[in-house]
Amino acid sequence: MDLGYGVLWLLTVLLEGISCQGVYAPPTVRIIHSGLACNIEEERYSERVYTIREGETLELTCLVTGHPRPQIRWTKTAGSASDRFQDSSVFNETLRIENIQRHQGGRYYCKAENGLGSPAIKSIRVDVYYLDDPIVTVHQSIGEAKEQFYYERTVFLRCIANSNPPVRYSWKRGEEILLQGSDKGVEIYEPFFTQVGIKGETKILKLKNLRPQDYANYSCIASVRNVCNIPDKMVSFKLSNRTASPSIKLLVDDPIVVNPGEAITLVCVTTGGEPTPTLLWVRSTGTLPEKTVLKGGTLTIPAITSEDAGTYSCIANNNVGNPAKKSTSIIVRALKKGRFWITPDPYHKDDNIQIGREVKISCQVEAVPSEELTFSWFKNGRPLRSSERMVITQTDPDVSPGTTNLDIIDLKFTDFGTYTCVASLKGGGISDISIDVNISSSTVPPNLTVPKGKSPMVAREGDTIELQCQISGKPKPIIMWSRADKDVPMPDGSMQMESYDGILRIVNVSREMTGTYRCQTSQYNGFNVKPRDALVQLIVQYPPAVEPLFQEIRQGLGHSVTMNCRVLRAYPTRVLMYEWRLGNKLLEKGQFDSQDFTELTVNILAKEHYGTYNCSIINEAGSGRCSFLITGKAYPPEFYYDTYNPLWQNKAQIYSYKLQWTQMNPDAVDRILAYRLGIRQAGLQRWWEREISVNGIIKKGELMTNNLTELVRPEPYEVRLTPINRFGEGDSAIRIIKYSAPINPHLREFHCGFEESNICLFTQDDADIFDWTKQSASTRDTRYTPNTGPTTDAGGSKHGFYMYIETSRPRMDGEKARLLSPVFNIAQKNPYGSSNTVYCFSFFYHMYGKHIGTLNILLRLKGQTSTDIPLWSARGNKGEQWKQAHLNIHPTSSFQLIFEGVRGDGIEGDIAIDDISIMEGECSIIDQPDTTPSSGGNGTFIHIWLYPVFLFLSVLSHQR
Repeated sequence: MDLGYGVLWLLTVLLEGISCQGVYAPPTVRIIHSGLACNIEEERYSERVYTIREGETLELTCLVTGHPRPQIRWTKTAGSASDRFQDSSVFNETLRIENIQRHQGGRYYCKAENGLGSPAIKSIRVDVYYLDDPIVTVHQSIGEAKEQFYYERTVFLRCIANSNPPVRYSWKRGEEILLQGSDKGVEIYEPFFTQVGIKGETKILKLKNLRPQDYANYSCIASVRNVCNIPDKMVSFKLSNRTASPSIKLLVDDPIVVNPGEAITLVCVTTGGEPTPTLLWVRSTGTLPEKTVLKGGTLTIPAITSEDAGTYSCIANNNVGNPAKKSTSIIVRALKKGRFWITPDPYHKDDNIQIGREVKISCQVEAVPSEELTFSWFKNGRPLRSSERMVITQTDPDVSPGTTNLDIIDLKFTDFGTYTCVASLKGGGISDISIDVNISSSTVPPNLTVPKGKSPMVAREGDTIELQCQISGKPKPIIMWSRADKDVPMPDGSMQMESYDGILRIVNVSREMTGTYRCQTSQYNGFNVKPRDALVQLIVQYPPAVEPLFQEIRQGLGHSVTMNCRVLRAYPTRVLMYEWRLGNKLLEKGQFDSQDFTELTVNILAKEHYGTYNCSIINEAGSGRCSFLITGKAYPPEFYYDTYNPLWQNKAQIYSYKLQWTQMNPDAVDRILAYRLGIRQAGLQRWWEREISVNGIIKKGELMTNNLTELVRPEPYEVRLTPINRFGEGDSAIRIIKYSAPINPHLREFHCGFEESNICLFTQDDADIFDWTKQSASTRDTRYTPNTGPTTDAGGSKHGFYMYIETSRPRMDGEKARLLSPVFNIAQKNPYGSSNTVYCFSFFYHMYGKHIGTLNILLRLKGQTSTDIPLWSARGNKGEQWKQAHLNIHPTSSFQLIFEGVRGDGIEGDIAIDDISIMEGECSIIDQPDTTPSSGGNGTFIHIWLYPVFLFLSVLSHQR
């Protein structure tokens, strides 16, 4: 007796030690699936694979435990390099993808973390199955005549289809199934090289030295063997003596030159090919213009623009031989960007125009097509022809195409005037470009200076500024702006910016734009002489950047608190001032010396010290501000979500809920005196509120409980919990609770044969080593372990399902797999006492194989702490047959049943269970556990006298 009391005392101490640690727990994760799965299987080495048909809905749910409530994040490794799950994550428990596509297959990861221990991660591989329509392509080879008596014609029919899983092909000629060797004139084989990107086989049907009977209708059947209920797909091809590859003809010129705004029509016709080819128009760069009208082989582009120019190709295909292709180019006439430059006396290197010397005027335009470009020269409006002193050249080998030059040799006073260069296109329809160049005694080369006071230019961040270079000379050239101090782009992103008036305007200037800018004359619209340049310095002032921008500090009354505001960067830095304020009240101000931060300390916090403190760091460009919120507010509560079956019956149609929570950082501020509890039905405005008093000091991890009564099912409720201390109300936490009916809420009868996809809501235990597997005899692969496991389900069907443990590698001796039933609620016989209901629990088990381990059945009673009670155990080889067990159970609270399979000392140790039944009332037959293995060894018998001990421990634990 003393020994019994000693054991109970030791267990009490252990339970007390565990409860002192609180309920904080690192996260655990389990992935469940719903939707239209084709198959869920455990591959070798325990990889979970979820197979789904393309176009169906993928739905994966991440079930987590842990306290505080873990944050859940879904991520994915891509099925292809181009798909990165949209480079995003899903922060929901449920990941749902409607109309799933093949590229969305891959491995999906669920990650849960709550700051305790390492994050919990589970993954599942999603395999998307599909079968595209097969395509048959036909190729033929014609041999040369040999010695005037041998002539060969061989035809190859190639069948290709994209699929997952790999596709299989079969060939038919008419209704005759063709097999390798069935016809000497037919050969079926796989090519040495397979087309890139094609999954599965490519089957070639070779017809050697064509015979009359080979002209027939051929069918290729592509099959993935009805996986995911994907039906077979078939394509047919009729081979005749007229079968030929396509040929086409374009009824248009090449190239086609048109004016903007015109309509263009391209006509493509077939000139051969059997079967009749299909015609397709494509563009060499990009897609066809949106306004394109297609009708058979005719392509029409109305109101064409320069953007529509390019090469257009007509492609004909009938799957015989190679596709036929014909192309034409569309050129849209255009004249744009006319410019000029003056070269004074290219032989003497002068910068000025002088009488008696040579002057060259150059004119350049961009033209499409360039060969249609023509130039005309005029002087003072009168046509100018080339002569000995006025030499006109249409092209210059030293410059780009589209350039004309006028050389004035031995310049005379009478040569002064306005020279006009006119560019035209021979086809017409495009407006001419006219460029005037004035040559006179006032025509002088440019001079470039920076106006006084315009450098350095000082601006504040965000301003709009103008950098200015003053240009003189006639004519005035274009000014090119660039960065002089670094090789970086200009504000518009280009390396150079043009200006016609010498002004560079920058909107919303930023600190990165500080530096030196170069303005430089270009040869365009001015003199072709050595460029003039000047430098302008830009200084951008910006207010101080500080940290932290905002910081919340929670501290109780009577304690001290220190705030620190640090300067990261500022310009100018020579004078930095600081000001500390509480609200509008100035607390302290001063000037920075050598340090880059300022501190403010409140030695003894009083109520009037709570509030928002602002520290402003000031320079000439503005100020940066650190904000500190000093508060005595308590942190929010942390709701405990791992409460089993949160709602249970209190009285007819009324349910109560055990609300449980811990307090986040209870020692951070003053002691919590009470909680304000608010409850309202979802969707309503009115809250019902009351206070929950707190006695003593709340410890970190301490689980607090409050029963919510008078909740009407199945309405969802919003619960708000707010801590209160001397400061006042702290941060609130809100959660939604709602009634969801458990399996058999008042258990009378339960049956499960594991035929449904949800396996009757049984779940795998996350704490075990490996999982039970759903299987049927018709789909089980016995190549690995042929001498173990059932050949039918418990009802004798090869297509019925059961659950079993796979003991092949990498499983080791003694490893456990645990399968948990749903939680069953029991009807209370006495509202003030416990239930005395008895239930008959029966199941079938199969334990065949020389390495069979142990099958244990445990009863888990649910309470504040759960208790697992051994009920039944069997060990060793029981022969190649299903056996049934019957047990009476007397649960005192909501309960679960646990099936624990223990791996034996070899791979021939598969244990299976099926046809589970729970019914109210005693069993008519009571089976004692068969614990003696057929092959020898000792079994373990669970004595009934231990049941009161476990019941006592359960009650003791519940009271604690």
